[in-house]
Amino acid sequence: MRGYQLKIVLGGLLACALCNRAAAQQQFTADKVIAVVGNSMVLYSDLERLTQSLIDQQKETGYTSGRDPRCEALEHLIVQKVLYNQSQIDSIKIYNERIIDQKVQDRLNDETEKFGSLAALEMYYHKPIFDIRADMKRSAQEDSYAYEMENTVKNKVTVTPGEVEKYFKRQSKDSIPVIPEQYVYAQIVRYPSAAENAKMRAQERLLELRERILKGDKFDMLARIYSEDPGSASRGGDVGTVTKDMMVEPFAKAMSQLKPGQVSGVVETEYGFHLIQMIDKTGSQYHVRHILIKPQYTQKDMEEPYDLLDSVSREIKAGNLTFEKAVEKYSEDRFSAKNGGIVSNMEQLEFYYRGMVDPSEASTKFYKENLNREDLEALQTLTPGEVSKPFAAVDTHGSLLCKLVMLKEVIPTHSANLNEDYKQIEKLTLAQKQQEVFDKWLASKIEGMYIRIDKEFHDCDFQHKELLK
Repeated sequence: MRGYQLKIVLGGLLACALCNRAAAQQQFTADKVIAVVGNSMVLYSDLERLTQSLIDQQKETGYTSGRDPRCEALEHLIVQKVLYNQSQIDSIKIYNERIIDQKVQDRLNDETEKFGSLAALEMYYHKPIFDIRADMKRSAQEDSYAYEMENTVKNKVTVTPGEVEKYFKRQSKDSIPVIPEQYVYAQIVRYPSAAENAKMRAQERLLELRERILKGDKFDMLARIYSEDPGSASRGGDVGTVTKDMMVEPFAKAMSQLKPGQVSGVVETEYGFHLIQMIDKTGSQYHVRHILIKPQYTQKDMEEPYDLLDSVSREIKAGNLTFEKAVEKYSEDRFSAKNGGIVSNMEQLEFYYRGMVDPSEASTKFYKENLNREDLEALQTLTPGEVSKPFAAVDTHGSLLCKLVMLKEVIPTHSANLNEDYKQIEKLTLAQKQQEVFDKWLASKIEGMYIRIDKEFHDCDFQHKELLK
């Protein structure tokens, strides 16, 4: 009897094994090559993933192109491969591996959650986890190269004022964009009086951490625990591979002087204070970690700037002091203080573009979604010409400050016109011209590149007809 039972168990195990093997083979077979573009391949699994993502997006937004989602997804994948292959021919470079690594980790986390476990994910892909991660990284890198290639083509395009005017006059009344409500305002900014004390406390914390690192504590472990950089702390302070021009000047200078494994002294930037560790250096590319500590202020530290601005506000409201004179005398904001307190987006532009900013891009008009929450709340209580009470806020770099704001103007929602909204119309004109130039360029590259698409998809209504040449 026991022998009979054993046979049953063994038979069951064998059956399960055969089922699993069949399932694995089925999965392997299903993940076939459905398109070849130059030296790259498009896999069925990539198509299925992107198709589902596209369907989910359409459900969420309520917008659909009316095209077959599978065909739309396949065309996107093929175009990405064309761009990637051309980027290799043109020796296009990408630098920020940190963003790529984060994308890979996010995707891996999402798919692990979707399938329930790493084991289930490995079974689905018929690969061990390190091969899955490698494939995901390869895909993310290709996407980054494709993005840079497209930008390289589009960034060469410019428009003239005549083209902007011609574009605007061609638009029907119904297609003229609607410009949402905008705010124009001025400010007086004061930083905490105890800034030096707060800075000293931040430096002392970093010096303590540096001492621990030199005595054997792991830099990445301390970064996970103490760093106040939300973008890198969870990765042990790893910011990826960067170049000097990607980092603010003090950070770049300190970084460039380090040898692999070496830890810097305390480095001050507009973001706070840093310890930097060099992981590896190849030519002009640096792979580094850092720990960021920001100065912390107490309630008492904020009392002096608050009391000062409260007094200034009362003086302005009493007519004893103009807002412009108050800006000149008291404001510590290096951007708005030069312009009578009028706020522009120059600070944000410098923050995102590392100082490589065209001044013509600056604007003093802000949509609600582009305003700090504290600024918007204060402005919504004012009428034009009114001055707020002092309130606490943070600047672009996350530094605590106290400020007054004066509402200059509220521009109501309106149909765009060339006089008031030239910049917005110029951007629309440029975007259209860039797309036209890019489409022509892409068509020429498709014509000259080897592309083979599985017969299953030859009925697809591709926007780029030349794909099925």
